[in-house]
Amino acid sequence: MNSTDYQVLQSAISWLQDGKRVALATVVQTWGSSPRPVGSWLAIREDGQVVGSVSGGCVEDDLIRRVQTEILTRTSPELVKYGVSKDEAVRFGLPCGGTLQLLVEPRPELAILEAIMSGIKKRSIVLREVDVLTGQSTLSIGNRSTQFQFSNEKMQTIYGPRWRMFIIGAGQLSLCLASFALTSDFDITIIDPREEYAEGIGSEGIQFIQGMPDDVMQELGVDSHTAIVALTHDPKIDDLALIDALQSEAFYVGALGSHTNTQKRKERLREFNLSTEQLERLHGPVGLAIGALTPPEIAVSIMAEVIAVKYGKNAS
Repeated sequence: MNSTDYQVLQSAISWLQDGKRVALATVVQTWGSSPRPVGSWLAIREDGQVVGSVSGGCVEDDLIRRVQTEILTRTSPELVKYGVSKDEAVRFGLPCGGTLQLLVEPRPELAILEAIMSGIKKRSIVLREVDVLTGQSTLSIGNRSTQFQFSNEKMQTIYGPRWRMFIIGAGQLSLCLASFALTSDFDITIIDPREEYAEGIGSEGIQFIQGMPDDVMQELGVDSHTAIVALTHDPKIDDLALIDALQSEAFYVGALGSHTNTQKRKERLREFNLSTEQLERLHGPVGLAIGALTPPEIAVSIMAEVIAVKYGKNAS
């Protein structure tokens, strides 16, 4: 769950605890171009206060009005569609005639939302199934392959980090990258065997493990929802991790270093019987070429490349 969606959950819980009426709106279907993907949600308080976004601002004003005047008086969810006609798409500012459908819940259950929050704090993936007709919710344990689903009877949503990032090395750049990755809904583990880096990783949501990266990754397991970024610039640490990473299902593998150092690294790794195809999976120099110089700028370039690869976009 990225930082915006987390704020939606946090605000909805707080408002309900204060005795306020709250509606939750979730994007369940889109057609054409849509500013926000399915699963995006927002919370609307009875006085019109809103947290989150379902359209990037295109339909929110009208939705708030409808919630305040109509939907909050009901007991069961309502499906709301925007952009059905070309004129309506223009009116609400939906790009290229896009259409989106929302499921609006006028009676979200506080206990359910609190349980979701509890699961997220335990680094769990929580699956919520909502009965579209009654609004009743049930929770269960999800996994990284669980997808958002919607039908006329049921909405299935997931909360918690489906994507993981293993960062090799605990320097300043690693902390900057971890910060950006956290807000992008990644579960973060920083791995470093060096004792001098055992302290100082105090940010909430970041797990630090002191140990050799290849051993730690084998213990944690690497799947197709995992990104691995080697940032120590020390071959004794990075190379061992990269040997395993390039043979794994990780969707992204990157390593810090210049073009020259990247070529030297590939030559070293080839000696460990890595194929040309496996070596070509290595993103190096890591990150998009945006002229980044400072650790925060380099972290932005890395995160941008990871996201591009995650969505199958050309990141060159």
